[in-house]
Amino acid sequence: MSVRELVVLGTASQVPTRHRNHNGYLLRWDGEGILFDPGEGTQRQMVRAGVAAHDLNRLCVTHFHGDHALGLPGVIQRINLDQVPHEITAHYPKSGQRFYERLQFATPYRATVFITEAPADGDGVLAVTPSYTLDTRRLSHSVESYGYRIIEHDGRRMLPERLAAHGIKGPDVGRIQREGSLGPVSLDDVSEVRRGQRFAFVMDTRLCDGVYALAEGCDMLVIESTFLDEDEQLAVEHGHLTAGQAARVARDGGVRHLVLTHFSQRYNDPDEFERQARAAGYEGELTVAHDLLRVPVPKRR
Repeated sequence: MSVRELVVLGTASQVPTRHRNHNGYLLRWDGEGILFDPGEGTQRQMVRAGVAAHDLNRLCVTHFHGDHALGLPGVIQRINLDQVPHEITAHYPKSGQRFYERLQFATPYRATVFITEAPADGDGVLAVTPSYTLDTRRLSHSVESYGYRIIEHDGRRMLPERLAAHGIKGPDVGRIQREGSLGPVSLDDVSEVRRGQRFAFVMDTRLCDGVYALAEGCDMLVIESTFLDEDEQLAVEHGHLTAGQAARVARDGGVRHLVLTHFSQRYNDPDEFERQARAAGYEGELTVAHDLLRVPVPKRR
């Protein structure tokens, strides 16, 4: 059964709180699991959320600040302890290679799994699978940082009324899908393009071209909103976004479901993030994330 959902493991920025763990986000995409920004405590949060090391196929790190990467040693060692049998690929800024290596071998353990490394070194495609393309864009933070986007390959949607008009039914429907035509009738005559789903993950950054490029046309956008709008100057100084800025990005990009996360410990009222996002004009589905939340990716249009 196809499952596409976001499992939120942690939502705090910089300093965890009594109710918020450091970052950690697992995207379940059909049979794959893509773990984004495993901060400190991610392995324990995985246990609490019912996520196993065997569920992981990719590790995607936006940058090497501790709240986004200090969980890597535990996750990598758990992958080895459980002897995960399938390929796992790690993506991270190439400029942080030394940090990745230090974290990967932070303490001694018995290495049983080879983790493929495919670091990001500029905007572009990182991987192409039968289901999707994974690409990245450079962001604007105090250290080199990248956002990630998953683009499902476009498919075809069969149109029953056109099939009926051409007298195509039963096994012939599958035949025209496989072969592209049936006598004088082409696949284009009885179907239309079904746009693939899009998911983007944007963490620590100021507003920049990369943010807008990643968000454009997304079905789900997971994006940091470290500060509220009244602290916009702090956001600019420290390389972050406010709730209103994140919402305007989603509004302008036509995002269907906006997930706000990565909240500063200075705020006690999560509802204020939603209020400011709505005040910024975002009218789509909106989630203010909390730890251990599960958020379904919207169904295809």
